[in-house]
Amino acid sequence: MSESPSQVISPSKAAARIRAAAVDAFATSGYGGTTTREIAARLDMSPAAMYPHYRSKEELLFAISYEGHTGALDIVKNADLPDESPSTRLQALIGAFASWQATHHAQARVVQYELNALTPEHYRDVVKLRRDITHIVRSVVDAGAASGEFTVPDGEGVTLALMSLCVDICRWFPAGAYTEPEAVADLYAGLAMRLVGAA
Repeated sequence: MSESPSQVISPSKAAARIRAAAVDAFATSGYGGTTTREIAARLDMSPAAMYPHYRSKEELLFAISYEGHTGALDIVKNADLPDESPSTRLQALIGAFASWQATHHAQARVVQYELNALTPEHYRDVVKLRRDITHIVRSVVDAGAASGEFTVPDGEGVTLALMSLCVDICRWFPAGAYTEPEAVADLYAGLAMRLVGAA
């Protein structure tokens, strides 16, 4: 990769506007169904004006994906409470992760479901962040199992189930009574406790 992920994301206001327009377009029509011309049109700019910020549609997707996964990882890290019980930690982690998925559901839909459009190198960069998030959740599941607080036949399987539940929020949110991220956070924190067999 010729540039670091942070360089590709770019803190400039223009680049941020391009990413936001692309998120909206990709979430609506899919990555494959969206052209750079359509993204530029949402901003009343020419496709050529995007080039100084993002040289290709794939590079733009990578910036969105990396930014989204970094944001989710930061949320999970900050939600962890290492000095608390596994139950308290898991509820905090899953609640925060679920809330992020709901709050950023359009971006989450793109970063969760368009991964295969990334180049192999960019895919590896993003998947590493996904693994970091999963590792944090797995460590809490294992801690609860070791202490007897959780009843889990398979720590890996339960962790994958928890992660799958959370990342799927972007597919349906908002729906029914669940139109606020806080309600989703509370629901999923409770579901996590059931899934790990907490007392």
